[in-house]
Formats: sequence, C-alpha cells, structure tokens
Amino acid sequence: MDKLFLRGFNLAVLIGVYEWERHAPQTVQLDIEIGLPVQRAAQSDDIHDTIDYAQVAEHIRTFIHGREFHLVETLAEQLAQLIFEHFNAIWVQVTAAKPGVVPGIERVGISIQRTRPLPMPETA
Repeated sequence: MDKLFLRGFNLAVLIGVYEWERHAPQTVQLDIEIGLPVQRAAQSDDIHDTIDYAQVAEHIRTFIHGREFHLVETLAEQLAQLIFEHFNAIWVQVTAAKPGVVPGIERVGISIQRTRPLPMPETA
C-alpha cells in the first residue's frame, strides 16, 4: 500500500479533560498517513491523480479552528472521518499527541488506523 504522510503537523487546540487544560489552547502534534494507490499519479505526474497534502493540511486547519475537544481520541477519530469525506483515501492512520502534559513523559497520545467503510449492498 502506498502512503502519503504529514508528519510533525503542530496545531494549537483547546483540548483536555482537566480544568487546567481548558484555559488555553495546547499544542497537539499530528502524524497522518493516508493510504492510496499512486501508480496513476506517478505515470501522469499530475496532482489531480493523487491527494494534495496541502489541501489535507488546510482542511484540517479549517476543521480544528474554533473547536474544542476533551480527548485526543475524539480528535483523531474526527480527523480520520474528515479525510475519508474529503479525499479518496483507502485507509488512514492518525496519531495525535500532546507534548509535555505528564511530567517525565515527552508526549502522550493515541494512534488510530481506519479503513474506508465499504458501501452497503442494495437490497432488492
């Protein structure tokens, strides 16, 4: 499987369960991998035959703006669904981490992997 990736994507997000976390946005570090076949794009050398990572980043920035989350799990799941809705991804992996929130630990977070849901067969 071919993968397009965005690594080290840092965003300011109002996120957290604890009251002290909800006073100001925190940095969330995202690593995103998007599964897609790239053979056609490799042959055509045309951006329209692949996923434009700049558009992925812009969709994520727009989605995050003004939203609040309690859990990184919720953030990761919603980002995975956003990628399925707006891009022709076969599967997606989203890692969302908060650096420095637990003493002695560099970062804590979640990594999820989702596969595009198959369409339901029509019944006669």
